[in-house]
Amino acid sequence: MSRGTRNNNVRGPTSALTEFLRASGITPTTIARRAATQQGQQQQQGTAGPSNDASQQNQNEAGSSSGTPSRAASRRGANRRASGYGSDNLDEDDEENNEEDQDENGAEEDEAAQEPEPDRPAPAKKRKLTKAAEAKLKAQEKKKAKGKGKKGSDDEYEDDEDPYTSLSKTMWSSNSKPPVGNFEKCARCDKQFTVTKYTLAANPGPGWLCHICAKASGKDPFKKPAAPRKRKAPGDKREVVHFVENRLPTLVNLCIKVVTQYIDDVESLGDLGALNVEAIAKAMARNRSLTPENAKLFYNTTNSKLVFYDATNLSPPALESLVYLNPNLTSLRLDFCGQLDDAAFKAFNTSLPALERIELLGPFLVRTPAWKAFIKAHPNLEGFLITQSPRFDLECLHELVSHCTGLKELQLKEFGKMSDAFLEEIADNLGGQGDSESILEYLDISCPGGESCSDAALVNLLSKIGASLKHLDVSKHDLLTDEFLLGGLQQQTCNLESLSIAHLPEITSKALASLFNDWENPPLVTLNASRNAELLADALEAFMQHSGSRLESLNINGWKDVEENGLREIGRKGKELQKLDVGFCRNVDDFIVQAWLEGEDVNGRKKGGCKELVELKVWGCNRVTASCPKKPGLALHGVESHIIKRT
Repeated sequence: MSRGTRNNNVRGPTSALTEFLRASGITPTTIARRAATQQGQQQQQGTAGPSNDASQQNQNEAGSSSGTPSRAASRRGANRRASGYGSDNLDEDDEENNEEDQDENGAEEDEAAQEPEPDRPAPAKKRKLTKAAEAKLKAQEKKKAKGKGKKGSDDEYEDDEDPYTSLSKTMWSSNSKPPVGNFEKCARCDKQFTVTKYTLAANPGPGWLCHICAKASGKDPFKKPAAPRKRKAPGDKREVVHFVENRLPTLVNLCIKVVTQYIDDVESLGDLGALNVEAIAKAMARNRSLTPENAKLFYNTTNSKLVFYDATNLSPPALESLVYLNPNLTSLRLDFCGQLDDAAFKAFNTSLPALERIELLGPFLVRTPAWKAFIKAHPNLEGFLITQSPRFDLECLHELVSHCTGLKELQLKEFGKMSDAFLEEIADNLGGQGDSESILEYLDISCPGGESCSDAALVNLLSKIGASLKHLDVSKHDLLTDEFLLGGLQQQTCNLESLSIAHLPEITSKALASLFNDWENPPLVTLNASRNAELLADALEAFMQHSGSRLESLNINGWKDVEENGLREIGRKGKELQKLDVGFCRNVDDFIVQAWLEGEDVNGRKKGGCKELVELKVWGCNRVTASCPKKPGLALHGVESHIIKRT
């Protein structure tokens, strides 16, 4: 059966929205009637165009071909064609048709009743709503009834308005601001003024205020609106707890704090003693308060040692003054001396004749000729400790080891030009000649800026100077392998007290254990073997067996897979241990910390334990909780409380 056949009772599915609109009186018929009424009014006013005339002629021809249909039926057909809702009349019920028929006069009703309407569908039963649709309709009707009770007749008036043809509120609103540049009268002083973008409305209105009256009312027309605060995205913040015993400061510490706070008002430090003066200099370095003016408080012609932990603010003329006012210095340390240039460094050559030890951090501006001149002027140097000097090259090193043959301390840390040639130069000149032995005790060549030194170069160097070395730092020479441990350290050194082998990824746990098992060197005081993730418990047990009785500082940060038995060996052997860093060792937990602090229970008695421990770092040890054991005098850093805070 075609869709155009109207004499049937078939209805298509309807949505809850269609049922709601029908219950509210909004149907295709009412919308079509409203559109036809508006069109008729336009035709009466003579505004109909040629298209309307053509459509009217078509309607007359259609009427003559179908006999004499009623005027109501022809009007309904015209309405359907004009509004385009013919396909939507499938759900039209008898009640809506009756309402439409009642709008016509009685004669038209009789005439329409006598004449048949072939295009009119047969009456159909109203479709029953589902329970969900009925509940929704009831809730909407309740809400609408409440709204009408509050708003009264205004709401009814608004409902009667056509939302598509009603005027915009801005058309009749009188509160719109006049254009910028217009002349207006002030609502308060009646003076004429020019409207700007800063003009404010009168309160109470109506009208606008001039700038003078706006300011007098307490409002600033030129005030910029506050910028909205940017809300930070919520992130996870893990609470880290530090257990440090708070002790009352001593009188000396309080005095140093006050002096540091008002250092610019101090005229002289007086006879405070070398230790207290150095403590004041260290306190001033925390906030970089050392300046060319207050630096003179530390100068004295009788000074033999001077330490500045932060010389960032000392200009080249200030550094020259330092040299001139301290001519008898034998030891000088300047950290962060980035402003030291060739001109200022030249003053060191002639004004510090007794200098024996110099330590500089960051002398970036000193060039090769200045280094050579300084070395030649101080042949009696015993300590040459430089960190971060990109212009110190092989020629400077040759001058140093050739002229300063009595060197006991040599530090070439973070040098960009470090290579095997540097080590060969040191071995050839400081390794002793003939029956004489090397006197070099301290060697630091860590953190090379370029490529790492090789095993062969280091083994050759240790064969010349290893017998006298007490401190050796080769950290971050990542090309060193087990050959350096077994062929260099084990065979060539016998007096080491401090060893730093951090970040050597090529060494193995087996080779390190073999080194300490067969090493004839006395027990070490300090060992830094951090950032070696592959080292295991066998290396730690061998080391504690070799040096545990004398060990004071141990750093195994990053030994992620070291087993529990190796960690417990620290508490059993390290009786003199004072500083311990076990960060990121996954097997450290509260029970191991308890064994380190209190000892282990053996036959009902506590044995072992690090009784002298004053600092313990457990960063990244997730199994250590805030409930871990503690003791007076211990600074415990890095405990994570396992509480995630939202910020």
